[in-house]
Amino acid sequence: MNALPTAGQDLPLRDIHAPALPGIWPPAPGWWVLAGVGLVLLGLGLWWLYRRYRQAQRRRRILDHLADLPGRATGALLAAEVSALLKRVALTRYPRTEIAALTGTPWLELLDRTGGGGRFARGPGRVLAEGPYAPAPDFDADALLALAGDWIRRNL
Repeated sequence: MNALPTAGQDLPLRDIHAPALPGIWPPAPGWWVLAGVGLVLLGLGLWWLYRRYRQAQRRRRILDHLADLPGRATGALLAAEVSALLKRVALTRYPRTEIAALTGTPWLELLDRTGGGGRFARGPGRVLAEGPYAPAPDFDADALLALAGDWIRRNL
């Protein structure tokens, strides 16, 4: 039988020791939440960058088409082509019911309201209402193309 140690005898005790450090796996629940939020934010950021890239690519393609118009058309045909291009852009940006049936002065007023600053109804853009129907319209093609390019940049 084991007897209790008496004074002066060493007891068989181990020294104080620190507990083992916690492992890194599995992470605490807060880290899972933070990782999930981080992945969602990363996904949203990539989606936003992709949309901006596609929008810039589309704008560049439309502006390139606008720049090519003077080589393919002149006079009334140029005015009609510019008007058609602006209408296609407007249809992608604004409600179809509001845009599709517009011609003449109401069309110019909408263009002015959405970024033309009055230059369609009272400036070089006036030819869009009258030019396609005139036999030989007299207008400044460069000013019209610059105005159309400015409107496209503001609306895309």
